[in-house]
Amino acid sequence: MTSTSFEAPPDGGSMIRLTEILHRSVKLRQRRFEMLPLRGQGAPFTELHARNPSDTLPPSELADLISSMSVIGLLEPVLAEEIVVDGKAPTIRLVTGERRLRAMRWGAVNRPENPHFQALPAVVCPGPLSEEERHMWRFVENFAREPLRPGEQAAALLYQRCAILVGKLLKAGKPVPQEVYAIPDPAERFLALEKIRGTDSSCAAPWSEVLDRLGLQLNERKAGELVRAFRALPRDLTEEMDEAAIRLNTRIRFAELRNGRAQAAEGIWAALKSSKRLHLLPTAVNVGLEEPELEPDEIITEAEERQEAANAGRRAKLSRVLTHAEDQEETDEGDDAGVSAAAAADEVAEIAEPGCPVQPAAPAEAAAEAVPADVAPSRPAVESNTIRAALDGIRGLLAEVRAGKEIARYDRGSLRLALRELHDHLEGATADGATDHNATTEGSEAA
Repeated sequence: MTSTSFEAPPDGGSMIRLTEILHRSVKLRQRRFEMLPLRGQGAPFTELHARNPSDTLPPSELADLISSMSVIGLLEPVLAEEIVVDGKAPTIRLVTGERRLRAMRWGAVNRPENPHFQALPAVVCPGPLSEEERHMWRFVENFAREPLRPGEQAAALLYQRCAILVGKLLKAGKPVPQEVYAIPDPAERFLALEKIRGTDSSCAAPWSEVLDRLGLQLNERKAGELVRAFRALPRDLTEEMDEAAIRLNTRIRFAELRNGRAQAAEGIWAALKSSKRLHLLPTAVNVGLEEPELEPDEIITEAEERQEAANAGRRAKLSRVLTHAEDQEETDEGDDAGVSAAAAADEVAEIAEPGCPVQPAAPAEAAAEAVPADVAPSRPAVESNTIRAALDGIRGLLAEVRAGKEIARYDRGSLRLALRELHDHLEGATADGATDHNATTEGSEAA
């Protein structure tokens, strides 16, 4: 077999480039998803390093994996190649995923009643593969376990849509020229395939089919928005925005600005990137769209002023929380201070982009609102330092999430439990009549 030539994986790894490399192999382009049997004909084979998958007890190093699979199944399919020998039935050889295969085999033998151990999810491609192809496939699969950024998600969706479209075109007897396969940009390749399809609706590749095949928890509208932003922006700009964790909505608005005022958009991006102030980009894009007569430097100045005004408003609201909390022992406003502290958590959620933290300000006496004098706390109020620490933690967590980071599954559960208990406490305080109608509404929204 002729070995397919690959370039070395790029340093730092771009999923878009890696997927392009993967698609250069004719065999890897023909990969498909299958549910493979775990025993008998058609089951994948591999060297199991003298471990017996039918042991009575699960291998200690696989216990957590088997436990997870028994509840939610195998989420990441294994990779396998189909070996065809003349006159014999095809055999399936594992390329990567030995631990997953061992765990599934143990479950099939020892937990046969569990539906998650009935068959093995696998991505199968025609074999035999060269060592170079096998190595690259493993590399891409391992790299792909990292969370994908918007540009990478869009490219992956388009590559999968192209794969579905190619399969339908070939099945319908419509040949796909080799030069179409060689188009590196997935958006341009899809357009070329669409020209071949023409008006034949039976060969279409709708988003619903793409998302079903990938098994993604993503709606068609979001998939369309990802691809729209990907198509509208140059590849190098998309990668820069991925690195800077620019959100999808901001990219769509930036593409709209660039479509009408390309020079202004490029000037804004270059200035904010060089000065490390990309947190101003959403506001700057809005200014550029609203005031087309402004030049890039004027747009950035206006964006700074708007951002500072917004932050000043937040500081003023947060300062009222600190004033009430610090004066609670000398006034009769204790319970209202607690509700205002909860409302301040909701104000934190209004921060537009990561990289622009709200700085605490000195208490503003003029900002304090009048509270009925006959309201008294029924029990000791929470220390103001505790409230401050909680708010700082919420702000930090929101900044991390808005920067594109994921909250681990068990941490999500812990947060839900804590928030549920806090919500019950705030609702209980409201039921006791400690606040008026407006304060009650604010407290419920903050919880």
